[in-house]
Amino acid sequence: MTWNDQAAKLREMMKDFSSKAKIITLTSGKGGVGKTVTATNLGLCLAATGKRVVLVDADLGLANADVMLGINRPYNLFHVLSGQVNLSDIIVEHPAGLQIIPGGSGLGKLANLTEFERHRLLDILSDLQSTSDIVIFDTSAGINRNVMAFVDLADLVMVVTTPEPAAITDAYAMIKTAIQQQVQGRLCVLMNRVTSRYEARACQQRLSQVTKKFLDATLFDAGYILEDAHVSQAIRARKPFVLEYPKCQASYCMMSLAAKLGKNVQLPEQKVSFLRKVANLFW
Repeated sequence: MTWNDQAAKLREMMKDFSSKAKIITLTSGKGGVGKTVTATNLGLCLAATGKRVVLVDADLGLANADVMLGINRPYNLFHVLSGQVNLSDIIVEHPAGLQIIPGGSGLGKLANLTEFERHRLLDILSDLQSTSDIVIFDTSAGINRNVMAFVDLADLVMVVTTPEPAAITDAYAMIKTAIQQQVQGRLCVLMNRVTSRYEARACQQRLSQVTKKFLDATLFDAGYILEDAHVSQAIRARKPFVLEYPKCQASYCMMSLAAKLGKNVQLPEQKVSFLRKVANLFW
């Protein structure tokens, strides 16, 4: 059975999930580009608008979203998949309203799921369809089958990268794989840790031009997050930077991103007015 056949079956299995909850998958070709930091802080910004947001740490085997949020939980997706607990037993709600489903860290079993186990995990996660407005999957880096399964389910696939040449090259590899495997979601790139909006736009344009020329596909611009020392300070403190330093430039960028995404999930006008004001500063 080819990957496209498997992907079609997954889409069919999850079609009710996709129709009820908007799915955003954050992924990257290379590790260390700030994907999980982006996922956690974006989730908090979207939750602040009043939407029911669930962040699933889908970095199977090397999960750390709970660490980023200062959360300690004895159970994770491994215990759900092994039948020890139910999905509802491992959901943690952050004081700011974001719900988190921890993955497992240091567990080779999760990192190397069989096809049956992968289908079963996605079937378990489909229960989120009736309790969520937005589901964010934070995948591992690279293009393995676990990653591509979550990429294939997304309404929006956000490839996170930095301006470094190696990161850009690996981001393009992820984009190429997603296009070749005919993912259905909209593909976009988020430039992280850029020195200016001009650097972000230049990198975005290069990636978009190459994608159009060699893959005949459109790549959308998700925006950018400026380099900011407050981010690393918050990480060391195990706290989200949008809460610890809400007025730093990285936080304003993240609010801008949430405002853009909020337009696509029909956020109530009165709850996103501040975010949209912030967005106007950047777009």
